[in-house]
Amino acid sequence: MPANKNVLAFIMAGGEGSRLHPLTADRCKPAVPFNGKHRIVDFVLSNLVNSEIYSIYLLVQYKSQSLIEHVRQSWTMARFIPQHFITVVPPQMRHGPAWFQGTADAVFQNIHLIESMQPDIVAVFGADHIYRMDVRQMIDFHIASNAHASVATLPVPLAESNQFGIVDIDNSHRIVDFKEKPGRTGPMPGSQTHALASMGNYIFNADVLLEQLRKMHESGDSDFGKHILPSMVKSHKLVAYDFATNTIPGTEPYEEKAYWRDVGTIDAYFQAHFDTLGAAPKFRMTNKHWPIYASPDQAESAQIENGIIHRSIVGSGSIVDGATLDHAMLRRSVLVEPNARLEQCIVMERSRIGRGAHVRRAIVDQDNDVPPDERIGYDLQRDSRRFHVTDSGIVVVPAGYFPQRATVSSPYLTTAPRAPNRQKPPLEVLA
Repeated sequence: MPANKNVLAFIMAGGEGSRLHPLTADRCKPAVPFNGKHRIVDFVLSNLVNSEIYSIYLLVQYKSQSLIEHVRQSWTMARFIPQHFITVVPPQMRHGPAWFQGTADAVFQNIHLIESMQPDIVAVFGADHIYRMDVRQMIDFHIASNAHASVATLPVPLAESNQFGIVDIDNSHRIVDFKEKPGRTGPMPGSQTHALASMGNYIFNADVLLEQLRKMHESGDSDFGKHILPSMVKSHKLVAYDFATNTIPGTEPYEEKAYWRDVGTIDAYFQAHFDTLGAAPKFRMTNKHWPIYASPDQAESAQIENGIIHRSIVGSGSIVDGATLDHAMLRRSVLVEPNARLEQCIVMERSRIGRGAHVRRAIVDQDNDVPPDERIGYDLQRDSRRFHVTDSGIVVVPAGYFPQRATVSSPYLTTAPRAPNRQKPPLEVLA
């Protein structure tokens, strides 16, 4: 990225995440936990910081307190460099008593932030996706194309095109049409099965964005995908940036090229977790050249007393004692008691899986104390009377559904790990 280009980033983190309910019952979508110790918002923040973009406003709205706390604790920038900041911005209502009405309206309500900083380039990115991206490469493409605005794009199956903004391009990558979530669309050039979709990541020349935001406000429009970008197709030069050309140092040959997932549904969120598992995952969470930063971890190391573990993650502070884990993800401070079995499960913070309980294809949200011998994921009709169950059969246990049991005599929930019992069989780790 040219050294003389001043870049300001806005992250659209106000999503309600209704399709992720009940995981979003008490938190906004970007604050939903992901993998062992991350939250969804950590991916876009890491991409921007790794790309040396340090002036970042995070626009929040729905149920934002957990997100605000996470950013405060995990994303503190240098205090002595004025233009190095990650700042959470709720609706200011400077132009009337209204919350953000759409993505573009959210930026317009904070137009003074652009005017005061006077950047050359404004990046507007979503907060809801799992991916790695060097944003500098997109900005370089934007500048080299002499574009007014650039849209990051990737192919999606035609059957899913109604979930995205769909663009048509000419031979020079110029966007000639932009439709937001069309009911039907044709395939992209060179394909019979895929359309070219917007990833919800945009680069604007700052002066052009200011002009478009003011025009939008006068007309009563409110959204980038629905209003601003389609209206700019004929009057400005919009180009499509091919995400597949983005290269990240440290990416392994076995990883899926241009990995990107919109985790806006329970099914997509669930599957993306398991894309990170194994010795050769589709998306490797650890990459020292392009780290995905997480919140500070003060918990003690995990303790595995004994059991059978197959392709699983055990978060810090967790204890596994005589249990079976098969494609399981335990976040921090999870206890799995003897003879319990977890199969294709995500278990969040401070939960306990009781002795003999079996849980299959489920997400157990935080602060749950699953009773001994409980069965979840084996009788979906019964589960659906208690929990949310997706069409594909994934069960979601809401946070705190199972109240904490008395633990006065329990040896499992002590503040320090118990000493191993040498009479028990050793841990068996399967390939």
